[in-house]
Amino acid sequence: MLSLHRAIAVLPLLLTGCASYQPVSDTPVRIGPPYTVRGVTYVPAPQPGYDEVGYASWYGNESGNRTARGEKFRAKGISAAHATLPLPSYVEVTELGSGRTLLVRVNDRGPFSRGRIIDLSRGAAQALGIRAAGQSAVRVRLVDPSEKDRKRLRKGKVASERRPLTGDALEAQRNRLPLPR
Repeated sequence: MLSLHRAIAVLPLLLTGCASYQPVSDTPVRIGPPYTVRGVTYVPAPQPGYDEVGYASWYGNESGNRTARGEKFRAKGISAAHATLPLPSYVEVTELGSGRTLLVRVNDRGPFSRGRIIDLSRGAAQALGIRAAGQSAVRVRLVDPSEKDRKRLRKGKVASERRPLTGDALEAQRNRLPLPR
């Protein structure tokens, strides 16, 4: 009888280990239907030429959870969440304080807080130099990277180094930031 009770107690742990995740792949690209979070409706759509400035934060405690794409979330990997870009998408995220730029794979939905345009994985925030700050002003620009960079990002690795934004180009992006409300 005691063995049966132990088996029942261990069963949820065994089933948790059986969670199936989608393989990390760039196909098919998913757009998905409109959805509502906290009273705000988001409408995913193709957005060629996407280039926005706003604020980024990061997330990492959800490690092991499934992303909106069905892949296993890797907190230490280089990925991000965006509310409306197709999944997956590739974006360059430029930190507007330093000009440092990082290529990131978008495979999740979020952020759902006013004023934030992207949530980075803990690994991406660390690589971009914003983990300690928690939030930072950024430029997010949709890009079409090489297959070599895509492959590295699908593995959660950092892609080839991007040239930082400097001088007048950096100042122009800072000037695009919305005024605080």
